Amino acid sequence: MSHPPAPPTSPHPRRWLTSRARVGLVLAVPLLGLVNQFLGFFVLVLAIVLIWKDNPWEKAAKVVATIAATALLGAVVPDPQGKDAGGTVARADGKGTAHGRALDAVTSASPSPSPTVKPGPRAADYRGLRLDRAREKAEAAGFGVGDHNASDDGKSIWMRSNWTVCFQKTGWTWSDTKTIDFGAVQTGAPCPEEDGGAVPWPKMPDLVWKTWKTARKEVVDLGVPADHVLADTAYVNDKLPDEGDYDDWRVCVTDPSADSDVTLGAWVTLGLTDPRNGCPKSDREDGDRPSLPDRDDDGDPDYHDPFPGDRNRDSAFPNGLPRGSDGSGGSSGDDDWDWNCPHTRWC
Repeated sequence: MSHPPAPPTSPHPRRWLTSRARVGLVLAVPLLGLVNQFLGFFVLVLAIVLIWKDNPWEKAAKVVATIAATALLGAVVPDPQGKDAGGTVARADGKGTAHGRALDAVTSASPSPSPTVKPGPRAADYRGLRLDRAREKAEAAGFGVGDHNASDDGKSIWMRSNWTVCFQKTGWTWSDTKTIDFGAVQTGAPCPEEDGGAVPWPKMPDLVWKTWKTARKEVVDLGVPADHVLADTAYVNDKLPDEGDYDDWRVCVTDPSADSDVTLGAWVTLGLTDPRNGCPKSDREDGDRPSLPDRDDDGDPDYHDPFPGDRNRDSAFPNGLPRGSDGSGGSSGDDDWDWNCPHTRWC
Protein backbone atom coordinates (compact mmCIF):
# COMPACT_ATOMS: atom_id res chain seq x y z
CA MET A 1 0.00 0.00 0.00
CA SER A 2 1.51 3.29 -1.16
CA HIS A 3 1.52 6.31 1.06
CA PRO A 4 1.00 9.82 -0.27
CA PRO A 5 4.17 11.91 -0.36
CA ALA A 6 4.76 14.04 2.68
CA PRO A 7 4.09 17.74 2.20
CA PRO A 8 7.27 19.76 1.58
CA THR A 9 8.62 21.36 4.66
CA SER A 10 9.50 25.06 4.51
CA PRO A 11 13.26 25.62 4.57
CA HIS A 12 14.72 27.28 7.58
CA PRO A 13 15.65 30.92 6.90
CA ARG A 14 19.32 31.66 6.51
CA ARG A 15 20.94 32.78 9.74
CA TRP A 16 21.98 36.16 8.39
CA LEU A 17 18.36 36.87 7.36
CA THR A 18 16.92 36.32 10.84
CA SER A 19 15.59 39.15 12.95
CA ARG A 20 18.29 38.44 15.53
CA ALA A 21 21.00 38.83 12.90
CA ARG A 22 19.49 42.07 11.64
CA VAL A 23 19.32 43.57 15.14
CA GLY A 24 22.87 42.43 15.87
CA LEU A 25 24.15 44.03 12.69
CA VAL A 26 22.49 47.34 13.60
CA LEU A 27 24.15 47.25 17.02
CA ALA A 28 27.51 46.44 15.41
CA VAL A 29 27.43 49.66 13.37
CA PRO A 30 28.55 52.07 16.19
CA LEU A 31 31.04 49.55 17.60
CA LEU A 32 32.84 49.13 14.28
CA GLY A 33 32.46 52.85 13.59
CA LEU A 34 34.57 53.56 16.66
CA VAL A 35 37.29 51.34 15.26
CA ASN A 36 37.22 52.85 11.79
CA GLN A 37 34.63 55.23 10.36
CA PHE A 38 34.88 53.66 6.90
CA LEU A 39 34.32 50.18 8.33
CA GLY A 40 31.34 51.51 10.28
CA PHE A 41 29.89 53.04 7.12
CA PHE A 42 30.29 49.73 5.25
CA VAL A 43 28.46 47.82 8.01
CA LEU A 44 25.72 50.50 8.02
CA VAL A 45 25.08 49.94 4.32
CA LEU A 46 24.98 46.17 4.86
CA ALA A 47 22.57 46.55 7.79
CA ILE A 48 20.21 48.74 5.75
CA VAL A 49 20.21 46.20 2.93
CA LEU A 50 19.32 43.35 5.31
CA ILE A 51 16.63 45.46 7.04
CA TRP A 52 14.80 45.97 3.75
CA LYS A 53 15.56 42.70 1.87
CA ASP A 54 13.13 39.80 2.45
CA ASN A 55 12.27 41.15 5.90
CA PRO A 56 8.80 40.34 7.27
CA TRP A 57 8.93 43.43 9.54
CA GLU A 58 6.38 46.13 9.18
CA LYS A 59 7.48 49.09 7.08
CA ALA A 60 7.43 51.38 10.11
CA ALA A 61 9.83 49.03 11.92
CA LYS A 62 12.17 49.04 8.93
CA VAL A 63 12.22 52.85 8.87
CA VAL A 64 12.91 53.04 12.61
CA ALA A 65 15.73 50.48 12.33
CA THR A 66 17.30 52.36 9.41
CA ILE A 67 17.20 55.69 11.28
CA ALA A 68 18.58 54.07 14.43
CA ALA A 69 21.51 52.49 12.59
CA THR A 70 22.38 55.79 10.88
CA ALA A 71 22.12 57.77 14.13
CA LEU A 72 24.30 55.31 15.99
CA LEU A 73 27.06 55.67 13.41
CA GLY A 74 26.76 59.46 13.38
CA ALA A 75 27.12 59.55 17.15
CA VAL A 76 30.56 57.95 17.09
CA VAL A 77 32.11 59.40 13.91
CA PRO A 78 34.00 62.68 14.60
CA ASP A 79 33.02 65.85 12.74
CA PRO A 80 35.23 66.60 9.73
CA GLN A 81 37.51 69.65 10.14
CA GLY A 82 36.28 72.51 8.00
CA LYS A 83 36.93 76.20 7.69
CA ASP A 84 35.63 76.83 11.17
CA ALA A 85 37.45 73.89 12.69
CA GLY A 86 40.37 74.31 14.99
CA GLY A 87 43.83 73.09 14.26
CA THR A 88 47.02 74.78 13.28
CA VAL A 89 47.28 76.68 10.03
CA ALA A 90 50.84 77.07 8.81
CA ARG A 91 51.61 80.49 7.47
CA ALA A 92 54.31 81.48 5.04
CA ASP A 93 56.62 82.64 7.81
CA GLY A 94 56.49 79.27 9.52
CA LYS A 95 54.32 80.42 12.41
CA GLY A 96 50.89 79.09 13.24
CA THR A 97 48.03 79.64 15.64
CA ALA A 98 45.17 77.36 16.68
CA HIS A 99 41.63 78.69 16.71
CA GLY A 100 38.11 77.37 16.53
CA ARG A 101 35.68 75.08 18.31
CA ALA A 102 36.31 71.71 16.70
CA LEU A 103 37.49 68.83 18.86
CA ASP A 104 36.89 70.84 22.05
CA ALA A 105 34.92 67.98 23.57
CA VAL A 106 37.49 65.38 22.59
CA THR A 107 40.45 67.42 23.82
CA SER A 108 38.71 68.20 27.08
CA ALA A 109 38.07 64.51 27.66
CA SER A 110 41.48 63.29 26.52
CA PRO A 111 43.93 66.17 26.16
CA SER A 112 46.65 65.72 23.56
CA PRO A 113 49.56 67.93 22.58
CA SER A 114 48.82 70.53 19.88
CA PRO A 115 50.30 69.72 16.47
CA THR A 116 53.50 71.61 15.79
CA VAL A 117 54.39 73.25 12.49
CA LYS A 118 57.89 72.72 11.21
CA PRO A 119 59.49 76.13 10.80
CA GLY A 120 61.00 77.05 7.48
CA PRO A 121 64.72 76.45 7.08
CA ARG A 122 67.09 79.31 7.80
CA ALA A 123 68.55 81.10 4.80
CA ALA A 124 70.82 84.05 4.14
CA ASP A 125 69.17 87.38 3.29
CA TYR A 126 69.27 87.59 -0.51
CA ARG A 127 67.08 90.70 -0.80
CA GLY A 128 68.60 93.43 -2.93
CA LEU A 129 70.71 90.99 -4.95
CA ARG A 130 70.35 90.48 -8.64
CA LEU A 131 68.00 87.55 -9.13
CA ASP A 132 70.43 85.34 -11.06
CA ARG A 133 73.10 85.79 -8.39
CA ALA A 134 70.63 85.15 -5.57
CA ARG A 135 69.58 81.89 -7.24
CA GLU A 136 73.21 80.78 -7.62
CA LYS A 137 73.96 81.44 -3.95
CA ALA A 138 70.77 79.71 -2.74
CA GLU A 139 71.37 76.65 -4.92
CA ALA A 140 74.93 76.44 -3.59
CA ALA A 141 73.44 76.45 -0.07
CA GLY A 142 71.35 73.38 -0.93
CA PHE A 143 67.97 75.01 -1.66
CA GLY A 144 65.56 74.18 -4.39
CA VAL A 145 64.94 77.64 -5.90
CA GLY A 146 61.85 79.22 -7.45
CA ASP A 147 61.07 82.80 -8.43
CA HIS A 148 58.14 84.98 -9.46
CA ASN A 149 57.23 88.57 -10.28
CA ALA A 150 56.66 90.34 -6.96
CA SER A 151 54.47 93.08 -8.52
CA ASP A 152 50.92 93.06 -9.85
CA ASP A 153 51.81 93.93 -13.46
CA GLY A 154 51.72 90.30 -14.63
CA LYS A 155 55.06 90.37 -16.47
CA SER A 156 57.01 87.15 -16.79
CA ILE A 157 60.63 86.91 -15.71
CA TRP A 158 62.83 86.28 -18.73
CA MET A 159 66.27 87.80 -18.10
CA ARG A 160 66.96 87.13 -14.44
CA SER A 161 70.01 89.38 -14.60
CA ASN A 162 67.62 92.31 -15.10
CA TRP A 163 65.58 91.57 -11.96
CA THR A 164 66.26 92.25 -8.28
CA VAL A 165 65.07 90.24 -5.27
CA CYS A 166 62.53 91.98 -3.01
CA PHE A 167 61.06 89.05 -1.05
CA GLN A 168 62.09 85.53 -0.08
CA LYS A 169 60.21 82.67 1.56
CA THR A 170 61.58 79.30 2.66
CA GLY A 171 59.78 76.00 3.10
CA TRP A 172 59.97 72.22 2.80
CA THR A 173 58.86 69.78 0.14
CA TRP A 174 56.99 66.56 0.96
CA SER A 175 60.35 64.77 0.72
CA ASP A 176 61.84 67.11 3.33
CA THR A 177 63.95 69.10 0.85
CA LYS A 178 64.43 72.74 1.76
CA THR A 179 63.17 75.31 -0.73
CA ILE A 180 63.28 79.07 -1.22
CA ASP A 181 61.08 81.23 -3.44
CA PHE A 182 62.16 84.70 -4.55
CA GLY A 183 59.80 87.57 -5.38
CA ALA A 184 61.58 90.03 -7.68
CA VAL A 185 60.99 93.24 -9.65
CA GLN A 186 62.81 94.68 -12.63
CA THR A 187 66.09 96.24 -11.59
CA GLY A 188 65.60 99.94 -10.94
CA ALA A 189 61.96 99.60 -9.88
CA PRO A 190 61.03 100.05 -6.21
CA CYS A 191 59.81 97.04 -4.26
CA PRO A 192 56.07 96.74 -3.48
CA GLU A 193 55.02 97.05 0.13
CA GLU A 194 53.97 93.39 0.03
CA ASP A 195 54.60 90.49 -2.31
CA GLY A 196 52.21 90.77 -5.28
CA GLY A 197 51.34 94.41 -4.63
CA ALA A 198 51.58 97.49 -6.83
CA VAL A 199 54.98 99.03 -7.53
CA PRO A 200 55.14 102.42 -5.76
CA TRP A 201 56.49 104.40 -8.71
CA PRO A 202 57.61 107.95 -7.90
CA LYS A 203 55.23 110.70 -8.98
CA MET A 204 56.10 113.49 -11.37
CA PRO A 205 56.41 116.68 -9.28
CA ASP A 206 54.81 120.02 -10.13
CA LEU A 207 57.69 121.91 -11.77
CA VAL A 208 55.83 124.86 -13.30
CA TRP A 209 57.88 128.08 -13.17
CA LYS A 210 60.93 126.40 -11.74
CA THR A 211 64.18 126.98 -13.59
CA TRP A 212 65.49 124.36 -15.96
CA LYS A 213 68.47 123.74 -13.72
CA THR A 214 66.34 123.19 -10.61
CA ALA A 215 63.63 121.16 -12.36
CA ARG A 216 66.11 118.90 -14.10
CA LYS A 217 67.78 118.06 -10.78
CA GLU A 218 64.42 117.15 -9.20
CA VAL A 219 63.63 114.78 -12.07
CA VAL A 220 67.06 113.14 -11.91
CA ASP A 221 66.59 112.69 -8.15
CA LEU A 222 63.54 110.52 -8.96
CA GLY A 223 65.86 108.02 -10.60
CA VAL A 224 65.49 109.20 -14.20
CA PRO A 225 68.83 109.08 -16.06
CA ALA A 226 70.18 112.58 -16.78
CA ASP A 227 70.22 111.90 -20.52
CA HIS A 228 66.51 111.03 -20.37
CA VAL A 229 65.59 114.58 -19.31
CA LEU A 230 65.05 116.75 -22.39
CA ALA A 231 64.55 120.48 -22.82
CA ASP A 232 62.09 121.93 -25.34
CA THR A 233 60.37 125.25 -25.88
CA ALA A 234 56.91 125.92 -24.47
CA TYR A 235 56.08 128.06 -27.55
CA VAL A 236 56.23 126.45 -30.98
CA ASN A 237 57.95 129.45 -32.65
CA ASP A 238 60.55 129.91 -29.92
CA LYS A 239 64.13 128.62 -29.97
CA LEU A 240 66.33 127.39 -27.20
CA PRO A 241 69.68 129.12 -26.79
CA ASP A 242 72.85 127.08 -26.64
CA GLU A 243 73.07 124.53 -23.85
CA GLY A 244 73.94 126.26 -20.60
CA ASP A 245 72.36 129.53 -21.71
CA TYR A 246 68.85 128.46 -20.73
CA ASP A 247 69.58 127.36 -17.16
CA ASP A 248 67.38 130.19 -15.89
CA TRP A 249 64.53 129.59 -18.33
CA ARG A 250 61.31 128.56 -16.64
CA VAL A 251 59.27 125.36 -16.91
CA CYS A 252 55.74 125.77 -18.27
CA VAL A 253 54.73 122.22 -19.11
CA THR A 254 56.04 118.71 -18.43
CA ASP A 255 55.64 115.35 -20.12
CA PRO A 256 54.63 113.26 -18.23
CA SER A 257 52.32 115.65 -16.43
CA ALA A 258 52.45 116.37 -12.72
CA ASP A 259 51.41 113.50 -10.42
CA SER A 260 51.89 110.88 -13.15
CA ASP A 261 53.91 107.74 -12.50
CA VAL A 262 57.55 108.02 -13.51
CA THR A 263 58.19 104.43 -14.54
CA LEU A 264 61.36 102.56 -15.32
CA GLY A 265 63.10 103.88 -18.43
CA ALA A 266 60.83 106.94 -18.69
CA TRP A 267 61.82 109.96 -20.77
CA VAL A 268 60.88 113.37 -19.38
CA THR A 269 60.48 116.53 -21.47
CA LEU A 270 60.35 120.00 -19.90
CA GLY A 271 58.79 122.80 -21.95
CA LEU A 272 60.70 126.02 -21.22
CA THR A 273 60.22 129.72 -21.80
CA ASP A 274 62.29 132.85 -21.35
CA PRO A 275 61.18 134.42 -18.04
CA ARG A 276 60.19 137.58 -19.94
CA ASN A 277 57.41 135.77 -21.78
CA GLY A 278 55.57 133.90 -19.04
CA CYS A 279 53.83 130.60 -19.66
CA PRO A 280 51.02 130.10 -22.19
CA LYS A 281 47.55 130.41 -20.71
CA SER A 282 45.28 127.39 -20.96
CA ASP A 283 42.44 129.38 -22.60
CA ARG A 284 44.51 130.71 -25.50
CA GLU A 285 43.03 130.57 -28.99
CA ASP A 286 46.03 128.67 -30.32
CA GLY A 287 45.33 125.85 -27.87
CA ASP A 288 48.07 123.27 -27.57
CA ARG A 289 50.31 125.05 -30.12
CA PRO A 290 50.95 128.41 -28.47
CA SER A 291 53.08 130.96 -30.32
CA LEU A 292 54.83 134.14 -29.28
CA PRO A 293 54.08 137.46 -31.05
CA ASP A 294 56.00 137.84 -34.33
CA ARG A 295 54.92 141.05 -36.07
CA ASP A 296 57.07 140.70 -39.17
CA ASP A 297 56.35 136.97 -39.42
CA ASP A 298 59.99 136.13 -40.01
CA GLY A 299 60.04 133.20 -37.58
CA ASP A 300 61.94 135.21 -34.98
CA PRO A 301 59.66 136.13 -32.00
CA ASP A 302 59.50 139.86 -31.25
CA TYR A 303 61.15 139.52 -27.84
CA HIS A 304 64.18 137.97 -29.51
CA ASP A 305 64.17 139.88 -32.79
CA PRO A 306 66.27 143.11 -32.66
CA PHE A 307 64.24 144.36 -35.65
CA PRO A 308 60.67 143.15 -34.94
CA GLY A 309 59.21 145.32 -37.70
CA ASP A 310 61.76 144.48 -40.40
CA ARG A 311 61.19 141.19 -42.15
CA ASN A 312 64.62 141.34 -43.79
CA ARG A 313 66.55 141.55 -40.53
CA ASP A 314 66.39 139.32 -37.49
CA SER A 315 68.64 138.00 -34.75
CA ALA A 316 70.50 135.72 -37.17
CA PHE A 317 70.93 138.43 -39.85
CA PRO A 318 71.05 141.76 -38.06
CA ASN A 319 72.54 143.42 -41.16
CA GLY A 320 69.92 142.06 -43.50
CA LEU A 321 69.08 138.81 -45.20
CA PRO A 322 71.12 137.75 -48.26
CA ARG A 323 69.50 138.99 -51.48
CA GLY A 324 67.24 136.36 -52.95
CA SER A 325 66.95 134.39 -49.71
CA ASP A 326 63.32 135.44 -49.39
CA GLY A 327 62.45 133.53 -52.53
CA SER A 328 61.60 136.66 -54.53
CA GLY A 329 63.85 135.61 -57.38
CA GLY A 330 67.00 137.19 -58.89
CA SER A 331 69.81 136.41 -61.29
CA SER A 332 72.08 133.47 -60.80
CA GLY A 333 75.16 135.61 -61.51
CA ASP A 334 77.64 136.26 -58.78
CA ASP A 335 77.24 140.05 -59.12
CA ASP A 336 73.55 139.83 -58.22
CA TRP A 337 74.31 138.23 -54.84
CA ASP A 338 75.11 141.42 -52.98
CA TRP A 339 75.37 139.93 -49.50
CA ASN A 340 76.08 141.93 -46.43
CA CYS A 341 78.28 139.15 -45.19
CA PRO A 342 80.27 140.35 -42.17
CA HIS A 343 79.00 139.26 -38.75
CA THR A 344 76.64 136.66 -40.28
CA ARG A 345 76.85 132.90 -40.33
CA TRP A 346 77.20 132.92 -44.08
CA CYS A 347 80.85 134.02 -44.06
